[in-house]
Amino acid sequence: MTHEVVLIPGDGIGPEITRAAQRVIAAAGVDISWHEVQAGAGVIEQYGTPLPDHVIDAIRTYGVALKGPITTPVGSGFRSVNVALRHAFNLYACVRPCASMPGDGSRYDNVDLVIIRENSEDLYAGIEFDADSVGASAIADTVKKQTGKELGPQTAISIKPISRAASERIVRYAFEYARVNGRKKVTAVHKANIMKCTDGLYLHVARDVAAEYPDIAFEDKIVDAACMGLVMHPEDFDVLVLPNLYGDIVSDLSAGLIGGLGMAPGANIGDGCAIFEATHGSAPDIAGQDVANPTAEILSACMLLDHLGETTAAARIRAAVRVTLSSGASVTQDVRRALTGSYDGAVGTVQFTDEVIDALSRMVV
Repeated sequence: MTHEVVLIPGDGIGPEITRAAQRVIAAAGVDISWHEVQAGAGVIEQYGTPLPDHVIDAIRTYGVALKGPITTPVGSGFRSVNVALRHAFNLYACVRPCASMPGDGSRYDNVDLVIIRENSEDLYAGIEFDADSVGASAIADTVKKQTGKELGPQTAISIKPISRAASERIVRYAFEYARVNGRKKVTAVHKANIMKCTDGLYLHVARDVAAEYPDIAFEDKIVDAACMGLVMHPEDFDVLVLPNLYGDIVSDLSAGLIGGLGMAPGANIGDGCAIFEATHGSAPDIAGQDVANPTAEILSACMLLDHLGETTAAARIRAAVRVTLSSGASVTQDVRRALTGSYDGAVGTVQFTDEVIDALSRMVV
């Protein structure tokens, strides 16, 4: 069977690591017809935007994409291609598995958890007002009238919307994910002790939904305590479900438990569309140098294969990655440094991929 999949190579190291993922998928014997489209900083001059309409059209046509990282300007300019794609296709669930692998260079060897992050609202909803803007002034007036609290001059404002519908949707997704994947516990992460209206609503909804899944254990944790717990005893966690901002932060923290962002795959999933991509950024400082670790993108491609029903191929690729990492002989410089404190003996993106493909040829699952 041939699968139709959109490929967005992205910026920086994106083309290198997506190419690595394509090679591994082909070596696993999965037939994919790739529909390549370009997005990111490199197309702004041509199209006036990092996210041209034809990219949206392609994803809408095929419903599934493998994406490389795309640079987001800091503090100004286009908000974010990633956020725009999530909003365009209502990709409300960001799923980021974090599992230890032998030889990943981490301080831990017992991490096996999944971060499920709500994608559509919270402080990432994009409702912001510049300091001294008419909007900020109007909101400040409203705040003073409603609460008696006065915001200082030149105050920029971001709005944090948390809705009952979106909270129920993401928490239910987490429980269904746990049930389908044989997971035993869901932890809802929040700051309801301080933000009693927004996070308070999220927590109340999470508890209501949890009551419908008596077969799965449930707990809730305040976000700062959850972060401490993840560092001290990551084995205590299984599936974590979080509002948008906390999910972004905690997913990176969790990646740090398994060797770094170079090991952390991810997916953004909606009811009719799914985009798979590594958790890390575009790393323009090392682009084109054949040093990037493609593991996260390869594992994201495994999530893509699972989504397409190619579960055996996905399992074989994961096993091949484990074998390659555990040998320690042919790993990229980020892993090599974590293992030995030095880059000496590290291999490049292409050679690491070659080693994974070689291991894959011997892999039976």
